[in-house]
Amino acid sequence: MSQNQTMYVSERSVPQGRLALWVLIAGELAIFGGLIAVYLMSRLRYPEEWSAQAAHTSTFFGALNTIVLLFSSYAIVRAHTAAVHKQLNKITLWMSVTIGCGFLFLINKSIEYTNEIHHGFTMSSPKLQDAGNAVGSVFWSYYYTMTGLHGLHVIIGMISIFIVMMGARKGKNLHRVELVGLYWHMVDLIWIFLFPLLYIAK
Repeated sequence: MSQNQTMYVSERSVPQGRLALWVLIAGELAIFGGLIAVYLMSRLRYPEEWSAQAAHTSTFFGALNTIVLLFSSYAIVRAHTAAVHKQLNKITLWMSVTIGCGFLFLINKSIEYTNEIHHGFTMSSPKLQDAGNAVGSVFWSYYYTMTGLHGLHVIIGMISIFIVMMGARKGKNLHRVELVGLYWHMVDLIWIFLFPLLYIAK
């Protein structure tokens, strides 16, 4: 292969880090896509029971967390823009804001969980089962599985952003700001699907 051909192939190649991340994102979306598909099938089969349980979720906290995550996406975009221009202080600022939004999301979710568990809505919801409402308890199994798995991804994203930020503040591996940003956008996108399914469609 000539030198020109080698340069041409190199220019058209996708960076390995970005390619690996897209593969990871595709896998994550397949997992959540499967969960959402099964959830929708159950909802269509038991519309009244599902609606009765969904009425106990907090639309306020769901909407608040949606706003928090949308703003965090804006913050990580600003961090990426700062990385492109090698503005190290702004990278640290906007990535810190993104992590802060992640903490706020988790705090709100913890308050929600506390209230729901206090009213007897858990993964197995024994009160509902004792009352003969096994279908209602299944709703909460879906709810905690999907929101809990999403919350785990939020934590992973926050840790990843923090690690990348520690290097970026010293001017190291600035390209990784884009990679963690893509991951964070995926976390936000998943929530955009979960919010109407679990909080609005009652």
